Amino acid sequence: MKTGAIGVPASEAAPGGWRRLQAVLADTPAILIARKVVFLAVLLLSWISLKPFQDLSNPDVLELATGREGLTYAGFGLLALLCLALTLPAHAKALRGFASPWFLALGAWLAVNVVLSQDPGTSAKRLTLAGSVMLAAACLPLLARSRTDLRNLLAIASLLLLGACYLGMLLAPDLAIHQAKDVGEPMLAGNWRGVFGHKNSAAAVMAMLVFIGIAVARSGLATVGLVIVALSVLFLLGSEGKSATALLVAVLAITGLFGVIRSFAGRILLTLVPLFTINLFSVGTVVSEPLAAVVRALPVDSTFTGRTDVWQFAIEALTARPLTGYGFSAFWNNVTVRAASDDGSSWAGYASHSHNSYLDTAVTLGLPGLVIVLAIFVAAPLRDVMRIEANGRADPLVTIFVQVWLFGLLLSCMESFFFDGGDPVWVTFLISVFGLRYLARFRSA
Repeated sequence: MKTGAIGVPASEAAPGGWRRLQAVLADTPAILIARKVVFLAVLLLSWISLKPFQDLSNPDVLELATGREGLTYAGFGLLALLCLALTLPAHAKALRGFASPWFLALGAWLAVNVVLSQDPGTSAKRLTLAGSVMLAAACLPLLARSRTDLRNLLAIASLLLLGACYLGMLLAPDLAIHQAKDVGEPMLAGNWRGVFGHKNSAAAVMAMLVFIGIAVARSGLATVGLVIVALSVLFLLGSEGKSATALLVAVLAITGLFGVIRSFAGRILLTLVPLFTINLFSVGTVVSEPLAAVVRALPVDSTFTGRTDVWQFAIEALTARPLTGYGFSAFWNNVTVRAASDDGSSWAGYASHSHNSYLDTAVTLGLPGLVIVLAIFVAAPLRDVMRIEANGRADPLVTIFVQVWLFGLLLSCMESFFFDGGDPVWVTFLISVFGLRYLARFRSA
């Protein structure tokens, strides 16, 4: 039986003649090329975007987002449809697997949340983009015909992104490196950002490319993999992304311990203890004075570069609407929310997000939404990892997915990217979560 990169068999639901026709069509040169092109298009649209090298000295970058970025919506919508068309004939069984209780609960809660949103129009628009992105990400691991094909496509996409970033710094350094004339954060002058709008985004993606590079090197392309690792590490250092650098090291250490500690209880501790600890000694400091005192005694910035003001503002807002939240992507960058800061008591209402994905999820989707998200993106992937290893199928591909997933979970304690449209970290995180899901449920040939 033919399988894809993650071992998903072709659909077994169709009659034999139709299955044979599907197999023939799926192997035609045009379809094979289309699958590769669409794979790269989705990944590069997310990583590079349609607005690379933004001029951060332009005051327009601080304007309110409206959710009407037409080209981005159209781009992801079209690519999602192409992904579905190229994936569904052979992998309908894998995609039907998303009709599970937790995913159905997520879809139902998002629908309710949009209706109850403080800005239903904006929530509906942004949910459309988020849905397109999640559909494309769910199809992406299925587009590659084999593990080797997936490795090669990830390597190509990584090298293209790295090439664009370094070429930008060479040809247009004002647009690829933070400058003192930047309107928003002139204090970041000198930090590398490449095609990205902020050095933190650049650092996070570069850390993920390190994981990809290591896996590429381990799976037979040593030179290519080492080049990806070297260029990514250099750019990560140039961006001065402290959180991403620390989490890169932490994830490598945790996945190393995964090889030693194989019990489910041990894996839970390795995953949840760092996640809980980071949130406890970051967001927790704004609700607990003893925790704040402990952090103030440490040789670190106890405000986490101003994040504590934003966390305090978000938590106070959450207490007013804990059940429903304020609506999908309808809290930050909202005129009403910004007006709440105009009394001068806090600037935090003008923040673009809370710098914590879990807090942002609670504020926008309410506590029920947070529970569903934790079940899908924390608990389920951990269970999938255990299933994969129980079946003896751990390999460099699995390692990429596990490392990116863990990195995303920990980075979410300091940055907000859950459901953030085509955010590069979010898309890469989704691909890893869905990849683990497929690997845990289907046997490779």
